[in-house]
Amino acid sequence: MNVEFINPFLNSLLNVLETMAQVKLQPQRPSLKKDDRAYGDISGLIGMVGTQITGSFSVTFEEKLAFQIMANMLGEHPTCINEEVTDMVGEVTNMVTGGAKRILAEKGYEFEMATPMVVSGKDHTITHKSKGPKIMMPFTSEWGNASIEICFEEQGKSA
Repeated sequence: MNVEFINPFLNSLLNVLETMAQVKLQPQRPSLKKDDRAYGDISGLIGMVGTQITGSFSVTFEEKLAFQIMANMLGEHPTCINEEVTDMVGEVTNMVTGGAKRILAEKGYEFEMATPMVVSGKDHTITHKSKGPKIMMPFTSEWGNASIEICFEEQGKSA
């Protein structure tokens, strides 16, 4: 996978959470992901399709971190994953993907974004439809962990 596709999502996530929720994440070591298990309690997943690339992006938060983001962004203090938390994770997913889309467009990569899906629950799974490799980037924060997964394939190439 081309690193040009990964850094825009990483930078966009850090920017969105720092500016919108005053949450600072510390990136950890990226890895190739072989399974579909999410490493957190709630995930937003969005598909992207273009003439040059196709793939998907997901962001996963541990419950405590999702609640802190909600409190900082909206002033609400949830005690369980509810519809408002689900909506917030969907919106964060959309904002991060939109930011990455702008960066990638400057490099000549255009794609359309689907509507984000949000999945929650202990041991939930994330299924990427692309045949490309899945790159996972974990993050830590004072309120818990997060991770992003990026799975792209360039059109005309096999993974």
